[in-house]
Amino acid sequence: MKGQIIIFSIVGCPFCIRSKGYLEQLGLEYVDINLDKNPAARKAIIERTGKKTVPQIFFNEVHVGGWDHLSKLTKEELDQLIKKVEENESPPDAPQLKDFKTEEDDNGEDAFDFHCELDEYGELVKELRESGLVKDRKKGLKTYKNSFVGKEVVDWLVKAKSLERHAAIDMCQQLVDRHFGHSVNKDTATGFKDDATIYRFIEDDEGTALNSNIHSACEPQPASLLGEELRQLILSIYNSHLSRDGKKVDYKAIADDPKFKTYVKHTGILQRVILKDATRQEKLAFFINIYNALVIHAFVAMGPPVNMWQRYKFFNTVSYVISGYTYSLNDIENGILRANRKPIGSLRKPFPKGDPRLLVALPNPEPKVHFALVCGAKSCPPIKTYSAADIDNQLRLAAESFLEGDGCTVDIQRKEVKVSQILKWYKEDFGSNKTEIASFVYKHMGDCEKRTQLNELINSGSFKLSHIPYDWGVNSK
Repeated sequence: MKGQIIIFSIVGCPFCIRSKGYLEQLGLEYVDINLDKNPAARKAIIERTGKKTVPQIFFNEVHVGGWDHLSKLTKEELDQLIKKVEENESPPDAPQLKDFKTEEDDNGEDAFDFHCELDEYGELVKELRESGLVKDRKKGLKTYKNSFVGKEVVDWLVKAKSLERHAAIDMCQQLVDRHFGHSVNKDTATGFKDDATIYRFIEDDEGTALNSNIHSACEPQPASLLGEELRQLILSIYNSHLSRDGKKVDYKAIADDPKFKTYVKHTGILQRVILKDATRQEKLAFFINIYNALVIHAFVAMGPPVNMWQRYKFFNTVSYVISGYTYSLNDIENGILRANRKPIGSLRKPFPKGDPRLLVALPNPEPKVHFALVCGAKSCPPIKTYSAADIDNQLRLAAESFLEGDGCTVDIQRKEVKVSQILKWYKEDFGSNKTEIASFVYKHMGDCEKRTQLNELINSGSFKLSHIPYDWGVNSK
C-alpha cells in the first residue's frame, strides 16, 4: 500500500480488538497507535475527531470512526477506502506517524533506565554490619535475629566517628527516616530512641514479602519518579508477554525473561520509596501498577492459587515492603485504593487505628480501580500500566473497556442486565441498589448500543439485575 490505515486504540478495548481482527481478515495492513503509552496522541485525536472513545480509524486522511462505523460500511464504500490507500500516499492532512512517535519508539520499546544515586547511609549500614553490633537479641521470651540496640549504635558512632551524641542520634534517625531500618515493633511515630529499643535493617526482616531480602543502596526516590521508572520496565515486560487483548499472560516466558529478573532486582528500591508527598494521582498510578506486577511476580515465584482457600491466603500474604512497611495485595486494594474499606468476607478494615499506612491511604475510595486491578484470573480486566499524569482518564477508559466488553450484558427483550461479580463483591463502591449500580455502569460506558439499551431499562424502572459467573481460571497463555 502506498498510503496507510491507522487505528488509535488502547489495550483491552473489545471494539479495538474487533476492528483489528476485521482488517486482518480482509488482509489489510494497519498501524496501531497505543494511546495508553501516548497521552499527547490521545489529546490530538480528541481534538481532531471530537471523539473520546476508541478505536478511531483512518484510511489515509479519511476518518472512518469506530468499530460501529467500520462494520457498517458497505462493500462498495470499503472497496473505495481500500483503493484510496493502495493507490495514494498519505496526504499532509492525514494523521502522520512522526507526530505520534514516543520516546519509547526512539529508544526502542525495551529501553529503560533507573535513576540511582548511592545513598551515603548505605555505607553506614555496611559499617554497622561489620562492627559486630548486628546479632541475635533476646528480649523476654522472644529472640530477634540480626538486630541491634539503639543505645549501642549511638555509643559506637560517638566513639568510631568522633561525633557528639546528638549528632550520632540524628544520624540514627536518618537510618529510620530513609527506611534502612526500624524498631522491631515498627513503631517510628516517636522517632529513634537512644535506649534499649531493638532495631533491625529492613532486609533482615523475617517477613515473607517478595522483596524483603533484596538490598538497595539507592537514595530514596519519590513515588512519582520511581513509579514511572518501574512502569516503563513493567510495560516492556507486558509488551513481550501479554496477548494482544491484555487478557492472557505467558508466565513461563516471563520467568525466563532477563527484563523480569531486572524488575525483581529493582523491587528492593520499593523498600525506601518516598510516599508521604505523593499526590492522589501518583498514589493511584503507583499502587495499581505495583499491585498488578506483584500478582505476576507471585505467580512466577510461587505459582497461582487454585482454590478458594489458597486465593484467600494469596491475597492476604503475597506482599512487598514499600516505604518501610509491608503491603499485601489486600492492603493495597482495600487499604490504600479503597480508602481503608473492609475486604470481601472480612469483619475488619486492613489498617487499624494508628497504623502508619493510614497516612498513605487515599482519603476517598476510587471505584474505577476495580477495572484496573488484575488478580490473575480469566474474568479479570485486561492488564495495562497507568501513568500519574493521565490516571483519571486512563481509569475512565479502563471502565469503559471493561463494561462495554465482558463486564456487562443487556438483554432488552428479557429486561435483564448482567454485570461482573466485581460489582457484587464491592457493592459498597458502586451503589446500594440495582438502579444505582446500573446507573454507575451507564455513566461509565462509552457511546454504544448497549449503553442506549441500558438507559432505556433504567428509565423504565423495571429490569432484573444479576451477575455474570466469575471464571477463576488462570489467565495464562
